[in-house]
Amino acid sequence: MYKFHMPTKIIVGENCVKENESELILGGRALIVTGKTSGKRSGALDDVTKVLEKNKIPYHVYDKVENNPDIESMAEGGKFARECGCDFIIAVGGGSPMDGAKAISVYATNEPKDGSDFELYDIFKGEYKNKPLPMVAIPTTAGTGSEVTPYSILTLHKEKTKKSFTCVDCFFKTAFLDGRYTVNLPLQVARNTVVDAMCHLIEGYTNKKASPSSDYMALEGLRIIGRHLDKLKDGSFDTCSCTELLWASTLGGMVISQTGTTIVHSMGYQLTYFKDIPHGMANGYLLYEYLKRVDKKRMAQCIYALGLEGLGELKEYLEQILPREQDFAEDELIAWSEISIKARNVASCPYPVTKELEIEIYKNSLL
Repeated sequence: MYKFHMPTKIIVGENCVKENESELILGGRALIVTGKTSGKRSGALDDVTKVLEKNKIPYHVYDKVENNPDIESMAEGGKFARECGCDFIIAVGGGSPMDGAKAISVYATNEPKDGSDFELYDIFKGEYKNKPLPMVAIPTTAGTGSEVTPYSILTLHKEKTKKSFTCVDCFFKTAFLDGRYTVNLPLQVARNTVVDAMCHLIEGYTNKKASPSSDYMALEGLRIIGRHLDKLKDGSFDTCSCTELLWASTLGGMVISQTGTTIVHSMGYQLTYFKDIPHGMANGYLLYEYLKRVDKKRMAQCIYALGLEGLGELKEYLEQILPREQDFAEDELIAWSEISIKARNVASCPYPVTKELEIEIYKNSLL
């Protein structure tokens, strides 16, 4: 038995924000959640504000979402939303603003106070007295697929790692996919984010929780990425190819919203937290070692969908587009495995995972 749940409406195409104004406006006062630069640089923020101003919808901008947002700043964003009287959220940016918006939507309606019935870390319970604010998403990278998942990944400095919360009410109402917003991304950012999408698709396809519906989407997403592997090398993107890669990323999000991820993600979080390595790049470093242990038929189907000859070719390709500029010490890898082995997605892996196996994967991938 398996289930499929995807409540997010997805609108794909050039100028889709401007041409679907009613889908963008979910209330009487908006909070735009974005980063310092991505929304402005992509042109998405300008498109959003023009629609709001045209329809006389007041809005406030919360642009304090850093890469890998921490739980404290998201609680601050929730307080800002309450103080401004915002009743819906528009997330503009990559995975961090979209994940951050989900946390802000919870904190906006459930004020965290010590000793109250809702405290800061209660967000990880996934059930709240008051429903989060409704949200729409406008991704400006083709990687996380957060626009179609109920997950939010937050940095926890207290635990020195990243951790996700899940709430069915944190699905975005609508996601707008416009390749114009990603066409001018720095090439390495584009590479990192597409590799993240590739990992979502592969981890979902090889996951214990995989189903016929998630398998179909995973292989289709990998086929789309496979058609654009050359562009990730030379940067020859156009709006059409970027829209296709956004769709592949969204398919990856739809897949993991059903299956979850695997140890590629939980192990990759340590590289991001301790070494500040971009999320997709960190996952890409570990993907080969994870995939070579997967059932050969499933592994081969992933490679075939990407249009590659074998697992070795994937390894070579990832090494070409993901530079390695940092050194790693064995004691670091052992310490990281102490954290990552506790992650919930260990149980979703298609083979038994121990701390010793994670150390081996780290060593083979990084030393």
